[in-house]
Amino acid sequence: MSETPSIYSRNLKKYVGGCHCGAVRFEAELDLAEPMNRCNCSICTKLGGTTTQVPPKTFRVLSGEEHLGEYRIGDSLNFRKFCKRCGTQCFGGGYVEMLGGTFASVNVGCLDGVDVALLRIQYWDGYNNNWEAGARPQPWPLHQA
Repeated sequence: MSETPSIYSRNLKKYVGGCHCGAVRFEAELDLAEPMNRCNCSICTKLGGTTTQVPPKTFRVLSGEEHLGEYRIGDSLNFRKFCKRCGTQCFGGGYVEMLGGTFASVNVGCLDGVDVALLRIQYWDGYNNNWEAGARPQPWPLHQA
């Protein structure tokens, strides 16, 4: 499995985060100056998370692995990990060729001391499986007009 460095910033900084109840803690290296991601697909709309991809080798669960549950849609290679105590969806990962293969994804709202409202957000049209359109600076509608 490959990892395409070009999708990751070279200005990475280590952040620590975790779930609401504190049972799960993790760290990841990312660049908060880069745009974060929001998607209008069914799961992202329900969760309302803001995420970013991080180099898999820079992501690590620090504690609470035994408290993690996993959710996948069908037989997808991609997954989301959540705390079984409080339900917080903390991070995910999987394999998407367009992302360079294996990836890790962090729910930025779970990072300690990070105000998501101050970050630059880019929006994806997952509802319509319209990934080729790329990201844009304003939200995509849930339904085509």
